[in-house]
Formats: sequence, structure tokens, C-alpha cells
Amino acid sequence: MDIEQSHLSNADIAPVPPERRKWGMVSFAALWVSMSACIPTYMLASSLIGGGMNWWEAVLTIFLGNVIVLIPMILNAHAGTRYGIPFPVYCRASFGTRGANVPALLRALVACGWFGIQTWIGGDAIYKIGITIFKWDPAPAANWTGISFPHFLCFIFFWGINMFVVYRGIETIRWLLNIKAPLLIALGLLLLGWAYNKAGGFGPILSQPSEFDSGQPKAGQFLKFFFPALTGMVGFWATLSLNIPDFSRYAKSQRDQIIGQALGLPLTMALYSFIGVAVTSATTIIFGNTIWNPVDVLTRFQNPAVLVIAMLALCVATLATNIAANVVSPANDFSHLAPRAISFRLGGLITGVIGVLMMPWKLVADPTGYIFTWLIAYGALLGPIGGILIADYFVYRRRNLNVRALYQAGSEYHFSGGVSVAAILSLVAGALPSLPGFLVNVRILRVSAVPKLLAALYDYAWFVGFAVAFAVYLALRKAQGRPGRG
Repeated sequence: MDIEQSHLSNADIAPVPPERRKWGMVSFAALWVSMSACIPTYMLASSLIGGGMNWWEAVLTIFLGNVIVLIPMILNAHAGTRYGIPFPVYCRASFGTRGANVPALLRALVACGWFGIQTWIGGDAIYKIGITIFKWDPAPAANWTGISFPHFLCFIFFWGINMFVVYRGIETIRWLLNIKAPLLIALGLLLLGWAYNKAGGFGPILSQPSEFDSGQPKAGQFLKFFFPALTGMVGFWATLSLNIPDFSRYAKSQRDQIIGQALGLPLTMALYSFIGVAVTSATTIIFGNTIWNPVDVLTRFQNPAVLVIAMLALCVATLATNIAANVVSPANDFSHLAPRAISFRLGGLITGVIGVLMMPWKLVADPTGYIFTWLIAYGALLGPIGGILIADYFVYRRRNLNVRALYQAGSEYHFSGGVSVAAILSLVAGALPSLPGFLVNVRILRVSAVPKLLAALYDYAWFVGFAVAFAVYLALRKAQGRPGRG
């Protein structure tokens, strides 16, 4: 049976032919510059500084986290580049033709949360334009959602723009990415120059000591905060470290995707988070209080034209990052559930609806919850998936896949009823060590109910999950014998 005729395939998840693989090194570097230069990156260091780090400790933690996550990113990208397959099809080799829906849906649901967060940021910018330019009355929230009706309308308006771009398709997305990177980088650098000139320097945050230094309130507690923070920084792009085949399937060569990603990701994340720290530090001098959100900084500008242009640039940039990072993959993942029934466009709409239902304004309301609940919690699930994929592809199969069989229901990747028991057991084994700590963190269990050592594993959730799932998967595969037996 041809791949095109299989019920496990459609035009969106079929292998990309060699003539369509046109992404070079510059394309991958630009992809990561485009996705990393975003508002959550700008605000990322704020939660670390709020926890006690000084500015360089925060930026260094972000840089290290992205160097670490770059490793599984490049490894998982290999299969996409070599075989032209997207993430959910890549998962079929280890999880089975039906079992691949498990990692695909877990990845998709995380993307829905991120889609909601980015959409909320864009809608918030529109709302604040209205307050500043049109003198809207900032009505307080008076309902169970926690936000006012005008605020919600701006959120839904920006959501509608996202859905329109998804409907327009991949060419519109590519166009947005091309104009987005210079827009937000230029905006960030202009803010940096404005802050430096207006404050006569970058201000108190860049000169304040770490709270973990000797004589400070949290002296001697640096490592206790650093490792969960590092886990959170790895979790920031843990989603893309899995579904990077969705992009690397268009690469010209392995060299292009490896060097392009290495140049584009860690440095951009560190630079843009530094811009956020420096501008925020200057706001303490300029306005008399510390403002972490760049949208709130922009609303302080007196010139309406400057404000509108800056806010529109921010909205376009947020739109491009949102769709590239948080719609392309889940649209493919939902399409994988029923390839003949769910297209890329319908998968994108499903992503958008779930993103609203997750109430993203609550996910980012508390910086502590943002890192220690949201980023670490989903890292506890995605780490094991990454361990399984890399163990299967690089160690067990030695980078050899039967592409035609990946799209056939009764092939060597069918396993037991389409599901690989070894992969599912490894996923559960990888996630379990972090579960007690997660239940303590969300206050379902009391701290005294869980042994301290067991609860502490949650702080290393991505690393523990990756290592355990990697080892368990290979042990189960070794017990089963050669590739393709179950």
C-alpha cells in the first residue's frame, strides 16, 4: 500500500520529499531567534530574580537550561531530517501506530496551554492600548473567571486573529516568522536604549546582590533554588525538544539543523532575558516601582503614535511565536488522532478552543506557580517521552526506520494492537518518581505525608523522568529481543 492511500496518513503528516527540504542553517537560526524573542522570554528572569537570584545568576541559569535542552532538541531533530517525518509519526517507532497518540496528545495539551498564555499576552496588549489611547475604564473582575468582560473580549479578539492565520495556512505562518524576529528584537533593543538613557544606567536590579550570598536573607540556599529553577528553564522548550521533527523534516542536511539550532537558541534566550532584566531594572528609577511586564512599560509612553506602533509590533511578534511554537505541532498531533478526518486547520482550531478553556491568565498570575507548577509539572511528563524516543532511535534501532511501515497498521510498528507496552510502561516509570512532589506542590498532599527525599525528586523532574524512562525502555526492549517484536 502507498503511504498516500493509508488511513494513517494525510497530506500534512506524510513524509516531506527531498525536493521540498529547503531549510538551511540560516533558516533554523532564524526560527529560534523568532521563537525565543518573545514576551515570556523577556519576563522569564523575573521569576528567578523574585526567588532571590541576582541578574547574572538568572541569565546564566536560563542560558544553561537552554544549552541542556539543545541536546535532545538536536538528537530528536535527526529523524525528521533523515526521513522527512513529523513528530507523531516519529513516535510510532517506539510507541506503536496507535500508541503514538499518547505522547502526541500529552505534547499537544502542553502546547494548548502555551497557546493560551501567548494569546492572553497579545490580548492584554490590545486591552492596555484601549485603556491608554481610548481611555477605557479598567473595570475590575467581578466573576469567577478572575478577569473583566472587556479584558476577555480583547483576549478573544486576538484569539480570532490567531485562528485566521491558522486558516490561511503555512505560507502565512512563514511570512509572519520572517518579519517577526527583526520586529521584536528591534523593539527590545529600543526599549533597552530608552531605559539606559532615561535612567542614566540600568538601575538597581543590576547592582543588587544575590539573596543567596553570605549575610543575605537566603544565604547558603542557592543550590536548593537553582536546580528546580534549572529544571524549569529546561521545561520552557521541552515541548519543542520533542516535536522538533515537525520543523527539521524540511532541513537540507543534519549539519544545517545542528549548527542552526546551536546558534539560534541559547544565545537568543540569554540576550532577550537580559533585555528584560535591564529594562525592568531601569523602571525602578524611572517610575519609582519595578515593572516586569513590557506591555505595562509601553503603556507609560506619552506619545500615542509610539505606543500604538510598539503595541502593534508586540502583537504581531506574539502572534508569530504563538503559531509557530504552539499551533504547528498540536495541529499535527490532533490530525494524527484521525488523519482522514482532522486536517491541519481543524487541529489548529481544536488547539485554540482548548487554549481558552485552560484559562491561561491563571497560569501566569503567580511567577512561583509559573515555574514550580506549570514548567516543572509538564517537564515531568515530557522528560520521559524524550528519554524513550532517544533510547529507541539512537540505541535500540541505531537510527534505522522503515518509513513505509510507519504508515501501515499491521507493520513491525504495530506491536500489541497498535500499542507498544514497553513504551507505555517506561513513560509511567519515568513520571512516577515526580508524582509525590507534584502532589505536595499543588497541596493535594501535606509535606509531612511524603518522605523529604522523594518529594525532592520533583525539583529534578525532567532529568529524573528522562533518565528513568531511558533505562527502563532499553531494559524492556532487551528482554523482548530484536526490533519489531513488541
